[in-house]
Amino acid sequence: MRGLRILQGLVLVCILLIPVLIFTFLRGFGTNEYDLPIFFEKGVDNPFLECPIGDTTQHYIPDFTFINQDGVSMGRADMQGKITIVDFFFTSCPSICPVMSSEMERVQDMFRDEPQVQIMSISIDPEYDSPEVLKEYANKHQAKSGKWNFLSGPVDQTYQLAKCGFIIPTINGNGVPDDFVHSDKFVLVDDLGRIRGYYSGTNREDVDLLMLETKVLLHGRNN
Repeated sequence: MRGLRILQGLVLVCILLIPVLIFTFLRGFGTNEYDLPIFFEKGVDNPFLECPIGDTTQHYIPDFTFINQDGVSMGRADMQGKITIVDFFFTSCPSICPVMSSEMERVQDMFRDEPQVQIMSISIDPEYDSPEVLKEYANKHQAKSGKWNFLSGPVDQTYQLAKCGFIIPTINGNGVPDDFVHSDKFVLVDDLGRIRGYYSGTNREDVDLLMLETKVLLHGRNN
């Protein structure tokens, strides 16, 4: 009889705990948190000593100033306080660049009317990609002035920025389109200049993820 009462008591306790467990589960499920990483919080590895020796603190995009397709100076200062999506390309690229630029059109369309989101496409062949050439390329891809900026700058600074600022591999082709090497990555940079994500600009699903995570940053749901 005593054992039966203990069993009945345990059953009653379990019944009373069910609503508590359900509430706890739903509360945790309903927080809608999204864990967006912050890259290079302890600095950037520099195994080939291509970049200036840094420290082990948070990596930020370094200062730079280039010229866009409208002949206007733009750079790091214009990224402050905004979410910036960046890629490296060149207008005579025979391989991945056309696909990347077409995917970036989708990104622009998604954030066309959002002033806190901007795009920077940086040429790795600045000796050929003058503002006039970039302007023609921008028009081809229906780039909105002030939203999607195509930039060119000094060669050495460009490659330093790609490899040491945005941490993506880049090799100068010295004017031969097939000899240039660059990443297909779109880089998501937050309003403080920290890298928050890398996405393949040739993969539609990856670009969809980029747009989702840009919205996460935009609406302040992740620091």
